[in-house]
Amino acid sequence: MYDKLVAKESKLAVIGLGYVGLPIALEFAKKIKVVGFDINQGRVDLMKQGIDPSNELVKEDFANSDITFTADLNDLKDVEFFIVAVPTPIDDSNLPDLKPLLGASRTVGQVLKKGDYVVFESTVYPGCTEEDCIPILEEQSGLKFHTDFKVGYSPERINPGDKQHTLQNVVKVVSGCDDESLDQIAKTYELVVAAGVHRAPTIKVAEAAKIIENTQRDVNIALINELSIIFNRLGINTFDVLEAAGTKWNFLKFTPGLVGGHCIGVDPYYLTHKAQQAGYHSKVITSGRYVNDSMGFYIGKQTVKKILAKGKHIQDAKVLVMGATFKEDVSDIRNSKVIDVVNELKSFQVKVDLVDPHASSDEMQHEYGVGLVSTPTNDYDAIIVAVNHKEYTALTEADFRALLKDDQGIFVDVKGIFKGKIKQIEYWSL
Repeated sequence: MYDKLVAKESKLAVIGLGYVGLPIALEFAKKIKVVGFDINQGRVDLMKQGIDPSNELVKEDFANSDITFTADLNDLKDVEFFIVAVPTPIDDSNLPDLKPLLGASRTVGQVLKKGDYVVFESTVYPGCTEEDCIPILEEQSGLKFHTDFKVGYSPERINPGDKQHTLQNVVKVVSGCDDESLDQIAKTYELVVAAGVHRAPTIKVAEAAKIIENTQRDVNIALINELSIIFNRLGINTFDVLEAAGTKWNFLKFTPGLVGGHCIGVDPYYLTHKAQQAGYHSKVITSGRYVNDSMGFYIGKQTVKKILAKGKHIQDAKVLVMGATFKEDVSDIRNSKVIDVVNELKSFQVKVDLVDPHASSDEMQHEYGVGLVSTPTNDYDAIIVAVNHKEYTALTEADFRALLKDDQGIFVDVKGIFKGKIKQIEYWSL
């Protein structure tokens, strides 16, 4: 398979061209023939013009690429190596939503032929590839796993907005259903990953490795978030504590904040779901998720308390929330926990203006029922800097003072980026 791909006698297809799929497709397309497939025709049309709908890549990234963008299933019929990179979100009950993944499996199954390879990159619980996806591939194709086609799993490690840890320079975990497939899949990924690959012994090990990467971060951040709640009650600045503790060589440097997005805020639920199926109720992971999921409401409530402490009527209060995306300097609003801050404020009848230089107001309105204001006013009782976009880190105390109604304003710095820089406004951070 590898030799045929390198000789351009076979094609590789990437199914799902979002934050994960598009960079992989373009990187492979600089070496071999690629078909980029997405069910959204509008997104496909943009990519044909060299435009990344996710605003992560620039036009130059599309140059010198042997790639065909399509939403037509027929264009996949002569593909022999498939990479599935669709999102794996959670539903309103925090349970795994496998609809995009199973839908992509059906798509691939309809065009699967003898000798083909299918590699899944979507983050899943251990066992999902073999228990949920492969049966669909067999059913749709009429072929037999192992005998007729090979399957592997190689978890994505794309970090939106990160120009340092890119596909090329982060070690790629790969796995296959047997020794032959592992070798072919590993060599194929080595075409585009300069940092090399790690060959996991089984598909389940590779799935588990991915899911614990983000679960580990989630639990550690939850501890720091809980500490910030405790320190707030004790009148101690959390960032001062972390700075002091961080002088020890083995102290892990995590910071408090909102934990959203499509990875850290989602992946642990896949693991706890599978643990439940295995008869174990996760305690540490579930507790960490509870703490992190509560932080938006906590920030909103603390802001309300501080406005009330100024002797103001909360129903007349107006708050500016700066930042709506799930992290800094990206346009991705998926699972943004900023909306929890906004909803908590609104539950107290507070008027809220939300601004963000990267997010789409239409997308925010569609996803959360809250649009963005184009220009903030100058009559706010409190300002919450929720996301440390570069546009905000460049602002001064004078810029924030100009937005406040009076000298009784509150400044809430979620990420602590203005620590020591705000002198004349009442300052609070996690």
